[in-house]
Amino acid sequence: MTAGVGPLAGVRVLAAEQMQALPFATQLLGRLGAEVVKVEHPVQGESGRGAHPAMADPQGRLVGATFLRNNLGKRSVGIDLKAPEGRDLFLDLVPRFDVVAENFKAGTMDRLGLSYAEVAARNPGIVYVSVSGFGNAASAQGAHSPYRDWPAYASVVEAMSGVYEWARRPGEPPRPNPVGALGDISSALFAVIGVLAALRERDRTGRGQQVDVAMLDALLSMTDVVTNMWSLGVRPENPMQLILEAFAAADGYVVVQIVREHQFERLAELIGHPEWLSDERFASRAGWVAHLDDVVRPALEGWMSARTRVEATAELSAAGIAAGICQTAPEVIADEHVAARNMLVAMERTDGVDEPVLIPGNPVKLSELPDPPDPPGARVPWVGEHTASVLRDELALSDEELRRLADAGVISP
Repeated sequence: MTAGVGPLAGVRVLAAEQMQALPFATQLLGRLGAEVVKVEHPVQGESGRGAHPAMADPQGRLVGATFLRNNLGKRSVGIDLKAPEGRDLFLDLVPRFDVVAENFKAGTMDRLGLSYAEVAARNPGIVYVSVSGFGNAASAQGAHSPYRDWPAYASVVEAMSGVYEWARRPGEPPRPNPVGALGDISSALFAVIGVLAALRERDRTGRGQQVDVAMLDALLSMTDVVTNMWSLGVRPENPMQLILEAFAAADGYVVVQIVREHQFERLAELIGHPEWLSDERFASRAGWVAHLDDVVRPALEGWMSARTRVEATAELSAAGIAAGICQTAPEVIADEHVAARNMLVAMERTDGVDEPVLIPGNPVKLSELPDPPDPPGARVPWVGEHTASVLRDELALSDEELRRLADAGVISP
């Protein structure tokens, strides 16, 4: 991750951020060339550092998995935003940046004296992006979400989007999405889109604005299948008429998705059951679902039993049937696609463990701007590592003033 290289070179981001939704967004902005300065607590750092599993930094402090995967290449400035002098330092930095980003619970930045209005007073051209569970700003009709004061992790908005209940099997309770941070990553992507749109608008008009992303809104967009399918009459007793299942091959599982008649026809021909094409049970898509477990699964898994996952997937794909290998973590890490697309960055550990920490690479590939390699030794910042250099360079603070602020607990030691 090389700041200053890429389409966002010259864009500067001042981020009061924590955990994943916003840090993932600003890391992606950084991968596209923006410079990201992260503001966090001067001693403990942001809450993502406390996640597990963790590794130890050079000072022996734990650095958690959530922090490790979202902060590559950023600079860390430790400022206590609850201290009046800390607030003033943050506001003094604002005119030096293009974007201010925050993802505290709605209303927190207002209480700290760092609202959009107060930041924009220092820099009218600022793009101020807020990511929260249920939104900060009022709607065009002047209404706030009734949940505005609720704290939210990804699982909270995932549950409230309806997707857990939608995917629930009869007789079982709703279960959190195994993807993990769908609520965080979807919110991060919409935040990036909002920032890019606001920067483009500023290029045209010179005016900044607030970008307000509610995590629940992001999830409603990502899981539109819930509301869309319900509105079209899909109910638990009338399920979606498609095949989307994992089937056993000789060495593991393959996911197969059949959503159109011609795909079912190709499947029947491929696995040696052309008689299905004239079988009244399969005259409609409803029959695929009704006879999945008693007819389709035994036949397909019987065919797959003589094939590995790769072999079965290759034959299904050649027949025009969507299929994918269910891979383990070691298989993903060793996957040739992952290597070819530069989708893993290995960060050397600092606590004596030989195996590196693996951080996802940049998923955005541009034809005219080849994916720049991450510099040797690329890593996340330690707590407050760049405090003195940033405050000295940006605000011309003297060493004596830096020591005074550190002794008062306003900035990192």
